[in-house]
Amino acid sequence: MPHPVTAKSQTDAYSSPWPLSIRLKGALWSVVQATLFKLSPKPLNAWRLFLMKCFGAKIQGRPFVSQTARIVMPWHLTLEDRSTLAPGAEAYCLGEVILRERCTIAQYAYLCTGTHDLEDARTPLMTGCVEVGPDVFVGAKALVLPGVILGEGCIIGAGAVVAKDTEPWSIVVGNPARPLEKQRKRPTTGNTGEDS
Repeated sequence: MPHPVTAKSQTDAYSSPWPLSIRLKGALWSVVQATLFKLSPKPLNAWRLFLMKCFGAKIQGRPFVSQTARIVMPWHLTLEDRSTLAPGAEAYCLGEVILRERCTIAQYAYLCTGTHDLEDARTPLMTGCVEVGPDVFVGAKALVLPGVILGEGCIIGAGAVVAKDTEPWSIVVGNPARPLEKQRKRPTTGNTGEDS
């Protein structure tokens, strides 16, 4: 079942849906991200995770976040063990972004949790969670839209635009993204030395 995409309260098209405290927190994070975060060398991953935790990111185990990855509102971000945000990847966390264990968000992929209700003249902001399952690989320059759940172990092809949930261990490509008949092989349990 996909995550719901819900509208934020706005009085008109020009008002912010965020209270002043959140806007100030976001401005401070932008400064930290452009300096202390972005200028840190690649091996200082623990430092970047620490900065994100200071702004409310939920971090489990040892994920990796490149210094050139871009995160908006890190307090809406959950990173599980060995999840990865590669160089240039963006987590646009106006809503929740959840990266499950061992998933990879490749270069310049974009996880988008915000859109607008274009049927309303005020075009209010709408947000929905993006959840990336364990062992998922999101290819370079792919776009994942609000409310989408990427099933365990699936592969999202480079440049794909994903607007719907994906099945576990599927391979989806294109715009709009569609599953291929071929599926990704599931890992074997135990070490028998035989392929399944």
